[in-house]
Amino acid sequence: MLAVVAVLVAASAVRVLTGTDALTGSGVVNAALRLAVPIGLAGLSGLWSERAGVANLGIEGMMIIGTVCGAWAGYTHGVWAGVLAGALGGIAAGLLHAVATVTFGVDQAVCGIAINILALGVARFLSVIAFSGLPGAGATQSPPVRGVIDTVSVPFLAGGAGTPDLLGDLERTRWFLVSDAAGILRGLLHEVSWFTVLAVALVLGSVVVLWYTAFGLRLRSAGEHPAAADSLGVPVHRMRYCGVLVSGALAGLAGSYLVTVSSNVYREGQTGGRGFIGLAAMIFGNWRPGGTAGGALLFGYADALQLRQATAVHVLLLLAAVLAWTAALVVLRRRPRTAAALALAGVAAFAVFQTTDAIPTQLIYATPYLVTLLVLVTVAQRLRMPTYAGLPYRRGET
Repeated sequence: MLAVVAVLVAASAVRVLTGTDALTGSGVVNAALRLAVPIGLAGLSGLWSERAGVANLGIEGMMIIGTVCGAWAGYTHGVWAGVLAGALGGIAAGLLHAVATVTFGVDQAVCGIAINILALGVARFLSVIAFSGLPGAGATQSPPVRGVIDTVSVPFLAGGAGTPDLLGDLERTRWFLVSDAAGILRGLLHEVSWFTVLAVALVLGSVVVLWYTAFGLRLRSAGEHPAAADSLGVPVHRMRYCGVLVSGALAGLAGSYLVTVSSNVYREGQTGGRGFIGLAAMIFGNWRPGGTAGGALLFGYADALQLRQATAVHVLLLLAAVLAWTAALVVLRRRPRTAAALALAGVAAFAVFQTTDAIPTQLIYATPYLVTLLVLVTVAQRLRMPTYAGLPYRRGET
């Protein structure tokens, strides 16, 4: 919480100094939330699988299957049918991964990569069959999905149901810290898709199921020490199957989100590597649902900022300098070398900010991926993945 407050104060100060209102504006935060949902679902997909002991590098492929299945069902039966079909398509891909890795002991990384490659061909095959000859569609694009998923705003705080928009009024005052906090909260509460509400419920449900139920304890034991779990009567293979199938369903939901909320059509290459960014969010979150959701919001924010106001990306350099200096002061006594490195990074970021007026366009578009790399490098020292994630298990092994 202290870190969150420190980032908010730094962002507010930078916003006031530079006049870049988009930095903490509700529009950017709302866009970040929309962009974070498929990444968060993909990260949650990897979390369920790896907590059960099966590394899932095929999330991108499962998302691809989810997009084409969701678009077909959405066009023929409506938008919510598309959501369900996307989840079922992801489950089918997850079942293939589970059979290969759990039952036959195929190398999990190789199998995941194979699913990604296979999904490209399967998606093209299915789209040719389902969409060719339809108006406005073809081998690489579907017709529009029928219907839309509605949005909801919280009454009185974000103007829902015709009530006053208190947070919006506070945001428009441009007060230090208060307006920034109001803008961020309004972005999370104003015109939020019901699919986003479902995604938040899945994050909370994952916390409850995995950490507060006997089923969750058994599933996590299959990824931490399967031999010990087996000796206590836990059906390790069944738990791993459950983890991978839930993983496939979540990845399929992430794919269906892209064709029902982000867009209303399927296009080839629509996932855009979000499955891999979701894995990065999972690692950032240390294989926990809350941290995974936070990582997804961070990557979604970087993407939203460059889409909503490209010049605001340049201001991130000043924010980075402020945060680096703040972190250096915090760790100065215990880790002087780390503090010195953070201070130098802050000086470098401030120098680039002072000597430039804009960031090259290529770097603006690469911002989400650069943030992904920086975050992974930063948090690498405190991570602890499930002990047996990625390792096959045969009964009788220790």
